[in-house]
Amino acid sequence: MLDLQYLASLVGAHGEALDAKVAAFELRGRAFAQWPRSALMGVVNLSADSWYRESVVLNVEAAVRRGRRLAEEGAALVDVGAESTLLNAERVDAALQNARLLPVVRELSEAGVLVSVESYHLEVSRACLEAGAAVVNLTAARDTEPFYRLAAEREAGVIICYIQDAPNARMAGDLKLGGDHTAVLYEYFARETELAARCGVSRMWVDPGMGFYYRNLGDSAQRVRYQVETFLNAFRLRRLGWPVCQALPHAFEFFEEEVRSAEPFFAQLALLARTDLLRTHEVARVRGVLGAMGAVGVQS
Repeated sequence: MLDLQYLASLVGAHGEALDAKVAAFELRGRAFAQWPRSALMGVVNLSADSWYRESVVLNVEAAVRRGRRLAEEGAALVDVGAESTLLNAERVDAALQNARLLPVVRELSEAGVLVSVESYHLEVSRACLEAGAAVVNLTAARDTEPFYRLAAEREAGVIICYIQDAPNARMAGDLKLGGDHTAVLYEYFARETELAARCGVSRMWVDPGMGFYYRNLGDSAQRVRYQVETFLNAFRLRRLGWPVCQALPHAFEFFEEEVRSAEPFFAQLALLARTDLLRTHEVARVRGVLGAMGAVGVQS
C-alpha cells in the first residue's frame, strides 16, 4: 500500500542512497545539474501507431513545430522516435526510420533544440548523430558497446533503457517480477554504465524502461502497482553515480477522458524519489508540477 508507512520503510531500508551524488554534465552547452534541478524531455512521435495522439505528427513540418513548441514550454531535450514499441505496431526498418527522422533532427538541431533519438538500430543512431542529435535514447539491450563507442566519438549523451530478456524494446515479452526488482535494475545498470564509461561515454542517464509494453502487465491495477513501486524505489539507482530518467506512464483505464492528467500525477512520485529527467508527452502540465514541488521544497 502506498502510504507514509511504506515511504518510511523505504527510507529506513535504503536511506543511504538519498545522499548519493550523481554526475552533472553539460551537453552542447546546456548544463544538466540533476535533482533537485530536474529536467524535462518532451516527445515527438513520427509513428501513427503511437497511441498518445497529442504527440503524433505525420510530416516534417508538424514534427518540427511540435519540437520547437516543447522546447519553448520548458523541455531541455526533445525525444524523437519513428517506431512505436506497442506489440501490434508496424515494424519500421532502419532505412525508413532514417527517412522519417533525419529531416526533423536536422531542422530542430539547427533551431538550437537539443534532440534525443530513440532507436535500437546502430545505423539510425549514427545517421541521427551526424545530423545533429545530442542524445541516443538506446532501446537496444544487447550488443550495446558499438552504440556507446559511437556516442563517445560524437560527445553525445546516452539514455540506457532497461529491457528484460530481449534484444530490444520491440521484442519485449513478459516481465519477470519477484523479490527486489530494483536490485535487478541496479545490477543491469551497473553492468551497462560500466561498459559505457569504459567506451568513453561521460554523459548518461539510466531509465527503468516504464514506457515499454510487457504482455503480462496488461491488468491495469498490476501495471500501476509496478509503476508506482518502480518510481518510489528509483532513488536507490542513484548509487550508480549517474542520473535517473523516468518515462511517465498513462494509466488510461483509470484516468479515461482525463488521461492527459496521468503524467503529472506520476511526475510527483518520480520527483519524490529524486528523478533527474522526466520523459513526458505533457511538458507544459508537468512543468507546473515541477514548480509546485519546488514551492514546497521537494524540487527546485
